[in-house]
Amino acid sequence: MKDFFQRAWLEIHLDALARNFGVLNANPKAKVLAVVKADAYGHGVAQVVTELAVRGCDWFGVSNLEEALQVRAAARKAEILILGYTPPRYAKVLAEHNITQTVLDSGNARALFQAAQECGVSVKVHVKVDTGMSRLGFFFQDEIRDRAVIDDILAVCSLPALEIEGIFTHFACADDPVNGREFTERQYALFLHCLESLQTRGVSFKYRHCCNSAAALLYPHMHMDMIRPGLALFGISIDKNTALEPAMEMKTVLSQIKELPVNTPVSYGSTARVARKTLSGTVPVGYADGYPRALSNRGYMLLRGKRVPILGRVCMDQSVLDISGLDHAATGDTVTVFGHDGGDEISIQTLSEMVAALPYELLCSINKRVPRVYLRRGEIIDVANYMLFDVHGVRLYQ
Repeated sequence: MKDFFQRAWLEIHLDALARNFGVLNANPKAKVLAVVKADAYGHGVAQVVTELAVRGCDWFGVSNLEEALQVRAAARKAEILILGYTPPRYAKVLAEHNITQTVLDSGNARALFQAAQECGVSVKVHVKVDTGMSRLGFFFQDEIRDRAVIDDILAVCSLPALEIEGIFTHFACADDPVNGREFTERQYALFLHCLESLQTRGVSFKYRHCCNSAAALLYPHMHMDMIRPGLALFGISIDKNTALEPAMEMKTVLSQIKELPVNTPVSYGSTARVARKTLSGTVPVGYADGYPRALSNRGYMLLRGKRVPILGRVCMDQSVLDISGLDHAATGDTVTVFGHDGGDEISIQTLSEMVAALPYELLCSINKRVPRVYLRRGEIIDVANYMLFDVHGVRLYQ
């Protein structure tokens, strides 16, 4: 169904997604593992995975088993790596669906091994090495002090029910090209030392990987066998020299237009009062749709290619705009919450900086009541409207 209720919606540009993948897939020696956790950063995992698979992406990274099963439903032949924790008792599910699991330490690996043995299955795994994130993985942050970790990893690699396919680490500061460079290079050196130590004792890996989006763009010498872009796939990058295009825009409509007399209060708390006769336009989008309340009295949207500021507080379901000077505006006009309109743009990076948040936070905050509208060459090819299905998956509206 390509129709959708035009209240507030996301436009996902599959052409931009495909072009971004092409840019990131330029190194013939390094595969791209597309990180599509959190519903592909709010873009819709089924459609994103399908598009990337058609473009030649055969590896996908997720946070957990549920997300892995979503990807498997969209890409039957893809390789899937769970980057986070899965209870070992699901070893059979991992094996049956050909899902690769990250092992985090010796205890985690042995528990997964025992569960796999009991089920009579073999589970593919990647070993995670903690070189500086101090979050998940075998703790290896000093070559001398932590050298016993090499023995731990070797022991894990000997467990017969685990198919050790890869090894990786995760950078903590790669997205800070100035202050984070030294720490990133240190993490990389530690990872190389770990790999060399293992190789001298007869253990090597098919896939070695360490680069997230920022590192993939800023540290090409670290690409190794695979890179793991997430945010960059969707056109959000800290590297201004790389031509990536935002894949997502958010739109809404004018629901009412009013003329406000001088000194009229606007929205909750009357935090705004108009200093002159003002033409206001209300839009049916608010913080329940993922638009930050912190943009109250300071954010802006685009109407007919012009920036229109927010008046008063952003509400749960509504926001009020100052549309003075746009006398030809009409109820039902499209308003760009973020994205392009005419020659202007409001980027997700701009909004995130205004509210001291990360682009990840804003993208992942756009909830399920906002339909995802998928476009190719400007034409709608699919609509994902999560709100129109009941708990059994039956469509509520035809």
